This record gives sequence, structure tokens and C-alpha cells, in this order.
Amino acid sequence: MLAWLGAELRRIGNTCLWSCRGFSASWASEKSLRQWVLANVISAGLAFLLPLDSGERGLILALGVLVLAAELFNTAIEEVVDYISEEFHPKAGKAKDCGSAGVALTALAAGAAWAMVLWGLWAG
Repeated sequence: MLAWLGAELRRIGNTCLWSCRGFSASWASEKSLRQWVLANVISAGLAFLLPLDSGERGLILALGVLVLAAELFNTAIEEVVDYISEEFHPKAGKAKDCGSAGVALTALAAGAAWAMVLWGLWAG
């Protein structure tokens, strides 16, 4: 039992380490990730400053994190496509464009949530 627990704790530790490495590498090379982090800091600050209920605040914070996740997935797609070939191929372009569209849709969802929350504050 202790051996199993030790192995699981090591696995969890490695997973956290690899995740931190991935975020750090993306932070160093992707201006868009840094911009989304700044947007999230501002968004989270407003979510805590405005008189929102816990559900609204949770939705805003969760969607902000999902935008960051989408940006990291997009970065991963771009890195793999660029690693495989430097030549342009329509399928490579499509993969990159789809990754970018995923980020855009996630950001639109976050923006829609903010619009509804602000509408509720203004109209309520």
C-alpha cells in the first residue's frame, strides 16, 4: 500500500512539474498567452470588485481559465505543426486556424458571460 501511494505521489508530482514546464515554455515564447494572462488578471480583479454573486464570479473565473487552456492547446498545435514541416500545407494551415478559432470561441464565451453579468448589474 505504501509503495503504491509513493508511486502515485511521484506521478502527481511529475504531472505538476511537466505542466509547469509547459506553461513556462509557452509564457516565454507566446505573447498571446501573456496578453490573455493580463486580461484574466483584470477580469478576475473586476469579478472580485463588482457585487457579483458566487455563481457569476465562478463563471467569470472559470471561463478565464478556459481561455488560457485553449491558448495553450493552440500553442501545442502550432509547435507540432511547425516541428513536422516548415513547408506550407493546407492541412497544417487548417490545424493552426482551427486552434486559433478554438481560442476565439472560448474568448467569445467569456465575453458573453461578462456581457450578461454586466447587463444584470445595470438592468437589475
